Amino acid sequence: MKKIILSIILALAAITATAQIKVEVSETVELMSILARTAGYPEYSMDLAGQYTKDTEAWFTPYKQHAAVVLAQELRNKYGIGYERVMNMAVHLNIEKGKLTLIGNRAELNNGVYDGWKNVDVDDFVNKLNQFYKDTRFHKFFEQHRAFYDEGVKNFETEMMPKFHQEWYTRFYGTEAPGQFHIIINFTYGRHNNGVNRQLPSQPFEVFAILGYQLNPTTAQPQWFTDVLVHEFNHSFVNPLLDNATNAALIEKVGQRLYMWSQPKMNNQAYNDWHIVINESIVRAAVFIYMIDNGLMSKQTFNEMFNETWRNGFRWTPELVNSLRYYANNRDKYKTLNDYYPEIVKCLDQYINTEATRMQNALK
Repeated sequence: MKKIILSIILALAAITATAQIKVEVSETVELMSILARTAGYPEYSMDLAGQYTKDTEAWFTPYKQHAAVVLAQELRNKYGIGYERVMNMAVHLNIEKGKLTLIGNRAELNNGVYDGWKNVDVDDFVNKLNQFYKDTRFHKFFEQHRAFYDEGVKNFETEMMPKFHQEWYTRFYGTEAPGQFHIIINFTYGRHNNGVNRQLPSQPFEVFAILGYQLNPTTAQPQWFTDVLVHEFNHSFVNPLLDNATNAALIEKVGQRLYMWSQPKMNNQAYNDWHIVINESIVRAAVFIYMIDNGLMSKQTFNEMFNETWRNGFRWTPELVNSLRYYANNRDKYKTLNDYYPEIVKCLDQYINTEATRMQNALK
């Protein structure tokens, strides 16, 4: 009886948590994205938002030589600032009374494989960004498009949130959510998406899914993908597993070989390290499990997900999906995905050996 009551309490807590997830637009996310676009970052330069893209170009093109834009170009060339590193800075900025300030623990921007801000003079960057914000009259631009942002957020809430089940993560991974979930629509990011996080002093750990905005070329309506939303929050559960020194030692050689085999495709996606390849591999396989578990795997969805997975070089995904399905069906033996991590290593190692053997046999 106690177990039943506990299960009910956890289920109610999960439902409440899902209901509390706020879908929003962020002025700092749009600011950093438009700065990156003005600086010529390809990933922020997709023309997929219709009139909003045209408005952005018309408003900010005259500022291509601004000191903040020039600095952003230098940071990309020297330190590889781009993609999620831009978004990592965005969630660590606050705007109050027309001024930008860095919030949280500054060391957060220096840690980890992905963040890339370690050697950057952050104070100088924020000073120049403040000048860009003022000189471009960015807040006026942002407020002029408030109705557009609100419409996009409302559309996402209507189309996507009924398909999002936060309780699945706790059930599948066997651990509580690592922090408070946020969904931010990035109206400048096109087809790209990121998962980033933030730890402010005396505040809960926060996890952000930052999702790009694009219009369907046929209907001219916003186009969303459930698997993308699921993907970004999966990172919050998967990435910490590789932070475990024992897991990292087990999977390093496998990760290095997979990265070596697929390096050109991975580098094209800014996956320039074996750690990223491993985490992306597990996340992508887990998305397939989510879609199956929640009755969302239509034939069209499968074809789209499979084609995207194959096109981007994750050829070992079928083996990994099978492995994770075995895990999901044997939870009496594996309480958490961390418990199962050695089996993931074996799965990927076997894939490598099988492919090597196939090639050897082909050459006989």
